[in-house]
Amino acid sequence: MQFDFSGKRYIVTGASSGIGEVTARLLRAAGAEVIAIGQNAGKLAALAQDTGCQPLQLDIADSAAMAAAIAPLANIDGLVNCSGIALLDPCLALDAERFDQVMAINARGAAMMARHVAQGMLRDGRAGSIVNVSSQASLVALDDHLAYCASKAALDAITRNLCLELGPSGIRVNSVNPTVTLTPMAERAWSDPVKSGPMLAAIPLRRFATPQDVARPILFLLSDAAAMISGVSLPIDGGYTCR
Repeated sequence: MQFDFSGKRYIVTGASSGIGEVTARLLRAAGAEVIAIGQNAGKLAALAQDTGCQPLQLDIADSAAMAAAIAPLANIDGLVNCSGIALLDPCLALDAERFDQVMAINARGAAMMARHVAQGMLRDGRAGSIVNVSSQASLVALDDHLAYCASKAALDAITRNLCLELGPSGIRVNSVNPTVTLTPMAERAWSDPVKSGPMLAAIPLRRFATPQDVARPILFLLSDAAAMISGVSLPIDGGYTCR
């Protein structure tokens, strides 16, 4: 499916790498202006040079810095909340500070980013679309993933509430829920067949996702082809959660 986002302007967080970077690249290739947010200045600069994205270095766990950075941005048509971290601990070894760190980025940061972007969209009279990158971990229990599962379940709840409150203003809000996605970091983490074998066996399609597998549905949800879709949590998991 070919998308045309000419004349549209989007914010993509987590654009330094992985799903966020690929989403930013695909949006630019489809004609959109993209404000690429991340923490790695070097990778953002390389992305800007390659694609013409506008780089913005920002820690989305820093609410004050976020408010100051987003307030001046105008004529935004949508947001892709892709920033996230995974700190994995068994439940009996759960560390309060690590739990708070995961929630601060995966849930609170996404909610606050959506708030600030939506405020600007309403100020400028723009309808549009917000897509939150959640996880299959919001839908099922996974060993050693208590904090991560909780943060992504919170993100799906945030998605539904944003859908309810922003819908009357023409802003659609959805989430995508991918399985293991082979970003460079994940490729290293899942390179051991002893670890990857059981997970692959539980995925009916018998493979992990690529960043492109996730970014393309994100573009669909941003596009007018999804004009009547809002409040959805869309598994992109090869069938993992069908069981």
